[in-house]
Amino acid sequence: MSSGQHLVADSPACSSTDHSPVAKKRRLEKATAEEAGGAASSSSSSSSGDGGSNNNTYENHKAGGIHISSKSQSGTTAEQQLELCVSSSTSDTCALNANATGSERERASEVAAKAKAKANSDDVSTSSAVEKESSSNRPEKQQQRNCLDTEASSASSSSTTTTTTSASNSSNNSNSNSNSNSKSNVSSSNNNNSSSANTNNRHPGGASMASNNAAAAAGGDIDESLYSRQLYVLGHDAMRRMANSDILLSGLGGLGLEIAKNVILGGVKSITLHDTATCGRNDLSSQFYLTEADIGKNRAEASCAQLAELNSYVRTNSHTEPLTEDFLEQYRVVVLTNSDSEEQQRIAKIAHEKNIALIIAETRGLFAKVFCDFGENFTIYDQDGAQPVSTMIASVTHDAQGVVTCLDETRHGFNDGDYVTFSEVQGMQELNGCQPIKITVLGPYTFSIGDTSKFGEYKSGGVATQVKMPKTITFKSLEQATEEPEFLISDFAKLDAPATLHVAFNSLSCYKRNNDGALPRPWNEEDANNFLQLCRASNTDIDEKLVLQFAKICSGNTCPLDAAIGGVVAQEVLKACSGKFTPIFQWFYYDALECLPAEGVEEADAQPLGSRYDAQIAIFGRKFQEQLADAKWFIVGAGAIGCELLKNFGMLGLGVGNGQIFVTDMDLIEKSNLNRQFLFRPHDVQKPKALTAAAAIQRMNPDVKVTAHELRVGAETEKVFSEDFFGKLDGVANALDNVDARIYMDRKCIFNRIPLVETGTLGTMGNVQVIVPFATESYSSSQDPPEKSIPICTLKNFPNAIEHTLQWARDAFEGVFKQSAENAAQYIADPQFTERIAKLPGIQPLEILDSIKKALIDDKPKTFSQCVEWARLHWEDQYANQIKQLLFNFPPDQVTSSGQPFWSGPKRCPDPLVFDVNDPMHLDYVYAAANLRAEVYGIDQVRSREKIAELVQQIKAKFKPRSGVKIETNEAAAAASANNFDDGEVDQDRVDKIITELLKHADKNSKISPLEFEKDDDNNLHMDFIVACSNLRATNYKIQPADRHKSKLIAGKIIPAIATTTSVLSGLAVLEVIKLIAGHRDLEKFKNAFVNLALPFMAFSEPLPAAKNTYYGKEWTLWDRFEVTGELTLQEFLSYFEDKEKLKITMLSQGVSMLYSFFMPKAKCSERLPLPMSEVVRRVSKRRIESHERSLVFEICCNDVEGEDVEVPYVRYTLP
Repeated sequence: MSSGQHLVADSPACSSTDHSPVAKKRRLEKATAEEAGGAASSSSSSSSGDGGSNNNTYENHKAGGIHISSKSQSGTTAEQQLELCVSSSTSDTCALNANATGSERERASEVAAKAKAKANSDDVSTSSAVEKESSSNRPEKQQQRNCLDTEASSASSSSTTTTTTSASNSSNNSNSNSNSNSKSNVSSSNNNNSSSANTNNRHPGGASMASNNAAAAAGGDIDESLYSRQLYVLGHDAMRRMANSDILLSGLGGLGLEIAKNVILGGVKSITLHDTATCGRNDLSSQFYLTEADIGKNRAEASCAQLAELNSYVRTNSHTEPLTEDFLEQYRVVVLTNSDSEEQQRIAKIAHEKNIALIIAETRGLFAKVFCDFGENFTIYDQDGAQPVSTMIASVTHDAQGVVTCLDETRHGFNDGDYVTFSEVQGMQELNGCQPIKITVLGPYTFSIGDTSKFGEYKSGGVATQVKMPKTITFKSLEQATEEPEFLISDFAKLDAPATLHVAFNSLSCYKRNNDGALPRPWNEEDANNFLQLCRASNTDIDEKLVLQFAKICSGNTCPLDAAIGGVVAQEVLKACSGKFTPIFQWFYYDALECLPAEGVEEADAQPLGSRYDAQIAIFGRKFQEQLADAKWFIVGAGAIGCELLKNFGMLGLGVGNGQIFVTDMDLIEKSNLNRQFLFRPHDVQKPKALTAAAAIQRMNPDVKVTAHELRVGAETEKVFSEDFFGKLDGVANALDNVDARIYMDRKCIFNRIPLVETGTLGTMGNVQVIVPFATESYSSSQDPPEKSIPICTLKNFPNAIEHTLQWARDAFEGVFKQSAENAAQYIADPQFTERIAKLPGIQPLEILDSIKKALIDDKPKTFSQCVEWARLHWEDQYANQIKQLLFNFPPDQVTSSGQPFWSGPKRCPDPLVFDVNDPMHLDYVYAAANLRAEVYGIDQVRSREKIAELVQQIKAKFKPRSGVKIETNEAAAAASANNFDDGEVDQDRVDKIITELLKHADKNSKISPLEFEKDDDNNLHMDFIVACSNLRATNYKIQPADRHKSKLIAGKIIPAIATTTSVLSGLAVLEVIKLIAGHRDLEKFKNAFVNLALPFMAFSEPLPAAKNTYYGKEWTLWDRFEVTGELTLQEFLSYFEDKEKLKITMLSQGVSMLYSFFMPKAKCSERLPLPMSEVVRRVSKRRIESHERSLVFEICCNDVEGEDVEVPYVRYTLP
């Protein structure tokens, strides 16, 4: 993977103007609905704790949230369980790289291939710690089916109360305890959702969340408007399992807070925050929800309210008592971040015996460790989260080892040991819908599936689809894993470090016991040597230098490391809840020692100052803290990554002295942002991102100085983000969502010679690239190839995948509701529009004018009934007439010149549809299309399906196929036709006739409004049209339709995103920022990061150095340039290079304007040579040079003294 190529962040702030496996799902029998009085049996309560006033509960469950009731069925067979495991693994999970560019997918695959191969296994099981047995009411093992509950409207208001005082919490606990054993009671005396119902709900398939109203047991679904981007990472099944899981998090320091934040944003059922420690000044360095006023308060209680605000669907409690075995049994996952070794061992033993998933995490200075124990039988339903691969079949041999060959030499993409199933096979019918078959890969185009000799003879067709099979893994207990550690390696330059850090972390508890709980003093040689002796006594085979460094900084703490490790641990929590993705097995150690100042830190410089940054000073020293305070950095984008960067910068104390933080984002906050962009709250929706984020950071650290802009970065805002602006910066951190804006910022950083840290995410994947002036290549040094497009003839006539029909639907939307209306609106508004259109090449003028004529004269509706009529006739044309015409040209029995069936391979023979008003999909199309057309023309919409059904039955449609209609069957001809490349002349008479008709009959006062496609508004009918339009075409071609969720992903080009990945990558990015502020320039110190939390996989590499070029023996890179001070005439400019640099300029350009060339006409050349360079630019580019422009950039092509072409740097021409 090239370090210059990136995944996509999810801040749209600065964008430039620019099947699941085919597996049979076993359907569980519906449980008999209980009477209203017994509805509580699916949400029976049990106490969440020991009671008393120490348990604060913030219960913010809303009606319509993720409330789950489980309808169980006993006696599930192993085979049935297997089918459930297989079908649920990826039934609604998208490919994380579905919308990435081709090279992004290749790079992600390349980086992850090694780790993925390790994850693949034949081990298939139906038991899992994810499916835990109920502890009391259901002793037998049962297979659960999750159904979502929506609270009845009567329960809505009573389920949103937040309990904030100990007195009311005590009352809540009293109520929950009194009702915990009553199946028929639903806490009727308590209006708050009590923190109960945990005892029986530790597993994802357990009983439902306690409800305030018996009617709440009657259905509902996940809030897709909130969780939309995360759903494309995890899928509905995993989210439902998470939403039925209770989490216990112990230790609310900086690391614990980061974990809690990400887990709550993820959408678990409940989280209990446990801590017995009080807030100290050291906590303020990374615990961003604590303030000076909280010093002396319990950390869990002080943080609980703000954490609860992150997600109103997650019950958030605090607990300050010791963790007893009975208390621990309530939880599905237990996370320890601040426990001593004895406590860890005690809890680990209970968790392993009780099949509770345990995660232990610590950060010490610039070191971190993570340990996972998910029990002896943990089932992974989907190991990598990638979309199941599918391939079309050309043949299947009929023998003892049946060999499948792919169509048209298409690579199948399967790995050895994968499981596949088949569909649409002609002849060898036994394969269709078969149980998953394990394959052996024979080559990139072939694989074997075992004995097919007893099957029928293969005739034609077929699709092989990968099936995600569940895999069971066995975790060792903490005690055993400590003695027999297995490490996840992240940095292959530090292969021996994990073993040493394993000893160091284990020895730290012993050191604290020997020193009355004290850690080694910061940068103290005596304490470091004592700690080294302790480690030697445990293991002599250690890296002593690493141990000494560990001892010197282990008492410190820094926010970006907590953010990175907090994201990793939170993802492990979600894995434990859902069985989605491969867990860490079992130890992960990490260090970022490269961040330390090159000259080291003196002990005196690391002493506390009584400030909020003391824990950080213990690592980096006071001098570096001052450097941070004076730094000026620019964050571009305030989306998910931007929010995290801002938080990390603020907690570091960056810019609190003579420095400053700048941030820009031109976007407003939307509800779907709240799932990842943690600085925003529901009441912030539709507020500016940048301003809101800046205000949130200043609340976290009042010392921070932030200047927020609501601007896009680009040529149009260079008056604000000028050369002077960039000249004052120490660096830029990108949090962008598109390549164009990234390239623009890359160029700005190169020109101004300032560092750039580039971060991007895509689902569970992400990367960080650090760009160091005069040392590394830039972001633009390596470019993505163009995204693979769908052939035009495939889209128009021969679709074979749902992606094809969805793209066709998007094109239809753009053509019908945007482009035609846009042309008509421009014709009305611009008197010169016709004249400009007439100058377009090919038949474009005729096509555009004809579309305007239809929009304003022929097809212009005056009433809603006419909109319905248009929609019905358009349906007939698209799904009946055009298909009939296609079959008239190419009948189903058509053969090619070689005698092969025309309709074979990727060409699927379609069937015309017959309109049926009783078919919901048919009516969906007319309903959406008619209302959208009415919106275009300013006609009142009718949102009554009954009324539209009544109107549509009055419309009759007829069709007769025409002879002579040309349908392209190959891509070249289709592309030429689409681009209007024909040899014929434009029918000027027809063009003139249309113009005349428009002048006579088109109403210039017409109201016509083009529609901009908006995928996230569920009320605008845009996605309703796309889904109906695509699925009707899929029905034509016998393609499996897609639900709204998948359709929205593909048609809306949604970037899957999750808070955990954002946290990890942002933390790693800010660690690189620390290195840059510390003044490091040695490439060995910097780390480009590549992460896939699903596998899990983390890799770090040195940035690539900038490529070197030479002329006349002089070396130069992209960071070099010629400096020329103006004002010079063009002649003087040419002479300057010829005399001083011995370079004869053959071509000179500025932007897209050619200022001079050796082949320029003499008259033009003579005219320009005496002019000042700035005047030449003005005349040629036809733009004025703005007052904020301090210099111009010229590109030059040169010959040396021997007349040979030479590559040279660009020219920075400074204006007088």
